[in-house]
Amino acid sequence: MNAILTEHLTRRYGDLKALDDVSFEVPAGQFVAMLGPNGAGKTTTIEILEGFLAPTSGSVQVLGSDPRRGGRDWRSRIGVVTQSTSLDGQLSVRDLLSTFGQLYPNPLPVAEVLEMVDLTDEAGVRVDTLSGGQQRRVDVAVGLIGRPEILFLDEPTTGLDPEARRRVWGGIEKLAAKGMTVLLTTHYLEEANQFADRVIVISKGRVVADTTPEELRTRGGHTIIRYPLPDGAPVNSLPPALADHLDEQRREIIVRSGDVNAALRALIRWADAQHLDLSGMEVGPPSLEEAYLSITGEQLPTESDHG
Repeated sequence: MNAILTEHLTRRYGDLKALDDVSFEVPAGQFVAMLGPNGAGKTTTIEILEGFLAPTSGSVQVLGSDPRRGGRDWRSRIGVVTQSTSLDGQLSVRDLLSTFGQLYPNPLPVAEVLEMVDLTDEAGVRVDTLSGGQQRRVDVAVGLIGRPEILFLDEPTTGLDPEARRRVWGGIEKLAAKGMTVLLTTHYLEEANQFADRVIVISKGRVVADTTPEELRTRGGHTIIRYPLPDGAPVNSLPPALADHLDEQRREIIVRSGDVNAALRALIRWADAQHLDLSGMEVGPPSLEEAYLSITGEQLPTESDHG
């Protein structure tokens, strides 16, 4: 059974085509990450699926219904975490979740949700006194309280420090493990790589890849050798075959070559002659970021691009 089905989805804003013939389906229980640069069409897609935006053409079904015609019963089956929210900061975390829980026919217990998002100790604290990371976890808690069959996450961890991101994801993982369908948009490729069963890449309003993270990496090109140089490594002694692959900024040798065996032999010979430790060397497929760049030719935004 498909939780989500889109067919030939198009959305125009005047002469701008934000979505251009987008089709995909998401089986129930699957965790899907949607990747793409700013302006690619990710948020437009998710807002159509949530019923907040109408497509210009094409069709969409979420839990068997057109989101624009979904009534209260349908809305009670989805959870939404948008890029930014305006929650009542005067309420305590517990009272806020209790208030939202009353809107659903079968909400999760507030104590269970608090534990999921690691906010049990802050249950009695006013929302507007929490840190940014804690407030973002409250956003996720509000999305989870209704026991949704589908959870839409639009860049839920943008702007959070690594520890705050880890805590947010801890809660999402617990519910996803119970069979909830999750559709995530994110700029953090490590999140997609770690959590998603499947990756959909959107570029300029079109789906350019729809596959697993593992298969996406294989599209990035040849096997890659990565060797972070130890402190004091004499880079001036690198043979030409390796010097051409030196990334001085990262202090790494990164070899992308069809003849990986020859490059590996040269690297081992040089490191052995210089008495260097090879324990940090990696040989494997391209990273998800390298594969993404290979497919789209576009760089994902950095943290500074989000203000």
